[in-house]
Amino acid sequence: MRKTLQKLEQSTLEALQKATTLKELQSVYTDYFGKKGLLKEILSNLKNLSPDEKQTIGKAANELKNQLEGQFKNRQNELNQENISKSLKQEWLDLTAPGKTYEIGHIHPLSQTQEEVERIFQQMGFSIIDGPEIESEYYNFEGLNIPAHHPARDMQDTFFLDKKAHHEEGRLVLRTHTSPNQIRAMRKYGVPLRIIVPGRVFRNEATDASHEHTFDQVEGLLIDRDISLAHLKGVMTDFLSRLFKKEMKIRFRPGYFPFVEPGLELDMSCVFCNEKGCRVCKKTGWIEFMGCGMTHPHVIRSGGADPTQYQGWAFGFGLTRLVMMRYGIDDIRHLTSGDVRFLEQF
Repeated sequence: MRKTLQKLEQSTLEALQKATTLKELQSVYTDYFGKKGLLKEILSNLKNLSPDEKQTIGKAANELKNQLEGQFKNRQNELNQENISKSLKQEWLDLTAPGKTYEIGHIHPLSQTQEEVERIFQQMGFSIIDGPEIESEYYNFEGLNIPAHHPARDMQDTFFLDKKAHHEEGRLVLRTHTSPNQIRAMRKYGVPLRIIVPGRVFRNEATDASHEHTFDQVEGLLIDRDISLAHLKGVMTDFLSRLFKKEMKIRFRPGYFPFVEPGLELDMSCVFCNEKGCRVCKKTGWIEFMGCGMTHPHVIRSGGADPTQYQGWAFGFGLTRLVMMRYGIDDIRHLTSGDVRFLEQF
């Protein structure tokens, strides 16, 4: 039996050294250490020995088993290290080579400017709200004192949906301005109220360098007691000065808008020539910026407030136009083209 153990030891060690892959090594393990392996067979025959032989031969067999299993693990580690070395040689890496440059996206100029506008108004105590882009005729027109005969109610100027709104509010329409949220906000939050509403609006326009069927607006509304145009002038002067990071001036001119009375056009001092006169301002020193005015009593009443107790003003300016003016963009279509070369400039 001792000679058998010696032969087993010699043959096992030779088989372990001959194994050059982990697969071959696993085959050796199965042949010698598995359930039907040679070592298992020898250990099972110990029952046929005398008690004295069992003690001596059994001890020697167990020591040999532990020794050979240790040799197997050593050979397994050697083959693992060899595989790692081969892999490193095949996958050569130059640590001094420059890394890859990953392209980082840009925030769209419209989004950049909108975030800045929102931040400035929030610092002045205004809340930012949003509303549906598909509106009813009531919220988009009637509640804002825009009568049925107004040109904006014509399908040549507005996108109508072939579906009616709920509760006798007329047809559904892609909102032509963000002004419907004046009424929605007053009904939801009550008065006094101080909000701005940035968002997309839609009009049936012939597309060219300065006109697009989809563009962005910012609506503003302040309703409280004893409100006057002096408050509007102060707010807009402060807003424009912060936005353009320089002292700005504004002036009012008469203008007509159904949802304000009186209605005004607000001009700002030209940011390009500092009121000296240039091509952009047509030598006047002033740039037309937005429409505004004191909120019409009909609008306040539509919002659920009493116009004899509360007054306010509203304004609306084109965020898209502001972006074009701010960055010197000469074609509105660039903003929706998706051209990476254009967006990378911002």
